[in-house]
Order: sequence, then C-alpha cells, then structure tokens
Amino acid sequence: MGTAVTLVKDSAPAARRAHPAAPATQRRRGRRENLAGYLFMSPWIAGFLLLTAGPMVASLYFAFTDYNLFNTPKWVGLDNFTRMFDDPRWQKSVEVTAKYVVIGTPIKLLLALGVALLLAQSRRGQAFYRAAFYAPSLIGASVSVGFVWRSLFSDGAIVDRTQSFLGFHVGGWVGNPDWILYSLVALTAWQFGAPMVIFLAGLKQVPRELYEAAEMDGAGPFRKFWNITLPMISPVLFFNVLLETIHSFQIFGSAYVVSNTQCGPADATLVYTCYLYQQGFKNAQMGFAAAMAWMLLLAVALVTAVLFWSQKKWVHYEEGAR
Repeated sequence: MGTAVTLVKDSAPAARRAHPAAPATQRRRGRRENLAGYLFMSPWIAGFLLLTAGPMVASLYFAFTDYNLFNTPKWVGLDNFTRMFDDPRWQKSVEVTAKYVVIGTPIKLLLALGVALLLAQSRRGQAFYRAAFYAPSLIGASVSVGFVWRSLFSDGAIVDRTQSFLGFHVGGWVGNPDWILYSLVALTAWQFGAPMVIFLAGLKQVPRELYEAAEMDGAGPFRKFWNITLPMISPVLFFNVLLETIHSFQIFGSAYVVSNTQCGPADATLVYTCYLYQQGFKNAQMGFAAAMAWMLLLAVALVTAVLFWSQKKWVHYEEGAR
C-alpha cells in the first residue's frame, strides 16, 4: 500500500505538467476540423460571393445610376425610384402581379390541401397517385409546358371548344385581355404537387386519437377538419402560404411564354418581372431595372413580415416547438 501511495504521489506532478498541453492540443485539433469544414464549404461560399452577394451589391449601386449596359454608370440618386411611380406601365405591372398573387396562390393551396386530404387516406395505388399529382410540379415551370398551355387556351383549341359546347362563347383565353391572366392562374394551380406533399407530411403528424375522441363526442367530418385538422397543420399551412406567395411574386417564365413574349395582349400579363426584363434587356435601362428589382425585394420582405406577424393569431405550435 505504501508503495502504491508513493507511485501516485510521484505521478501527480507529471500529470499536472502534462495537463496544460491538453488544451493546446484540443485547440489545434479544433482548428484542423474548422479548416476542413471551410474547405468543404468553399465551393458554396465562392458561389455565394460571386453569383449572389456580388451581383446584389452591384445591382444596389446600379439602382441609383443611369446605366444602359454599354456606357459608364452615371449617378442619378433616387431618380429611378421616383420615375417608377410616374410610369403607368410600372403601375400596371404592380396591379397585374397583385391580382395574380391574390387569386392564384389561394386556389393553388386549396387544391393542394384538398388532394392531400384525399391521398392521406389509405387506399390501393396510393404511391402512384401521389407521384402522378406531384409530377406537374417538376415540369410546370419549363418553357415547353408554356408552349403547350398557350396551345390549349388558343382560339379553336380544346378549352375554347369545350366552353363553347357548354354555352360559354368567350373565345381563346390567350388572345383575350380579360381572360389570359386566368390561364396563368390555371397553370400555377395545376402545379400544386409541391405544397401537396408538404400538406401530406403535416397530415401524417396529426394524432389519430384526436379524431377518435371527436367521433365519440359526435363530431362530423367538417367539425373534425375545422377543429382538429386545420389547427394541427397550421404551421405547415403557414409555411406553404409563405413559400407560394413568394413564388407568385416571382412569376416570369409562364407569363412570358404564354403571352408569346409580349406580356399581353394590352399588357394583360405584364407581371412585375416581365416589365423588369423588358426595361433591363430590351430597353437597356439596367439602372431602372435594378431599382425595380430592389422594390420587388422590399415588397416581398414587407409581405413576409406581415405574414409572420399574422401567424400569432392563427398558427398553433406545440409547446416549445417555436
């Protein structure tokens, strides 16, 4: 026992001498791990700086200049922003975009939620139906689908013939300023697959015990949906509303292709990004286009802030889930 105590006493100074070196070793190991992490992240960081952050800073500068892509930018201050509010076509683009967002986004989400409720029930071929309903979201933004959609809604096409058979003689939607925007709404509603999948995931998380308890209390399908399903999936609903609203503000490809690159007729599909494209690349008014882009960013940020503020009144989170 005495020998053991002596060995412990003799080894204690050595342990104390070795202890200060341990933090230094840990710091070196931590630096190596951080370096490895930054090396793996470097492609993304370079892409962000060169392709996102850099162009954003440049566009912010161009927004305060008179720049036509060919000559040196000339500083004009707030002229581009004040010019917007005096431009009737800019006002028209804001009106068309707001109309598209207000009409198209709710219709798309209602379709997505309705189909998700149907697919949440166990049935034969469920995987096939889910894939079939999701497929349009993968190809809906392509140029080819835009050409097909324009053909479907042209004069004498299947939509025109169908509505004539039903007694509605309005002609093709593509050539009608009063109806062409609704063809874009129909196209975006057709692409409900992505929010549908998110709704499905939310519906799978609703405890079945709640429905069983509601049935014992005599609740019908509507009451179960209103009092159980909607509150339980409200975080998912909020996420879809936020995401689809932002996407609706950014519509460009379908409006540009369906209108045959004219954003018309009579500026009926002159969505904000379409007018931005015309100013920047057709009229070579890149400074004005950059100012428009930043106004769009501010508008989307404002709408996003309002949605986040409103969620306190209708989104129900589980305790500690925020």
